[in-house]
Amino acid sequence: MKALIQKDVYVLWKQMKIFIFVMLVIMVGNGSFGSVFIVVWCSMLPYTALAYDERCKWDQLAAMMPYSPRDLVLSRYVLGWLCAGGAGAFVLAVQVAVRVLRLPLETGTPGGILLSFCASACILAITLPLMLRFSVERGRMVMFLMIFLVCGGAGALVSVMGAVSGPVPGNAAALWSAVTVAAPVAAVALTAVSIPLSMRLYAARQ
Repeated sequence: MKALIQKDVYVLWKQMKIFIFVMLVIMVGNGSFGSVFIVVWCSMLPYTALAYDERCKWDQLAAMMPYSPRDLVLSRYVLGWLCAGGAGAFVLAVQVAVRVLRLPLETGTPGGILLSFCASACILAITLPLMLRFSVERGRMVMFLMIFLVCGGAGALVSVMGAVSGPVPGNAAALWSAVTVAAPVAAVALTAVSIPLSMRLYAARQ
């Protein structure tokens, strides 16, 4: 599986060089929403790798190599988690730099990074089975669904984080506690269902 992830990273690296600069601009220019959006957006990078693989007929080559459907499917999930985690680490580093240098910029909070990662895992769990079953080229509606989930999820998380700093600290604290508990549970539960489903759908496609 490590080799599969390395293959995808090599494929995506040319984009990622520019992507880091774009992430910084989005985060600085859009405050808390930009920080959340970056983490969720990076979890969609496996779909770019999928599109490249389909264009190069990678599935046909992989069938002749010692990779099981389990390895091929899990590598997509791991890549998504790594991309979201890397984006979260990048955002956290910028947040620390902003606070240390006392710059007049709004970059969100560390708690927002955790919720963003959970949202990324949920979106990946919902959409990846469909992409593996129908392919990227034929899954245009799934792409629209992903865009909707990314924008809606980022907006919802920013609203929750705004509520925490609102004028009703008691209710805000209770809301924040509920969300921080529910988000990881939802991410784990959806992923536990999504992985075996993806394996079955991928096998049916093959």
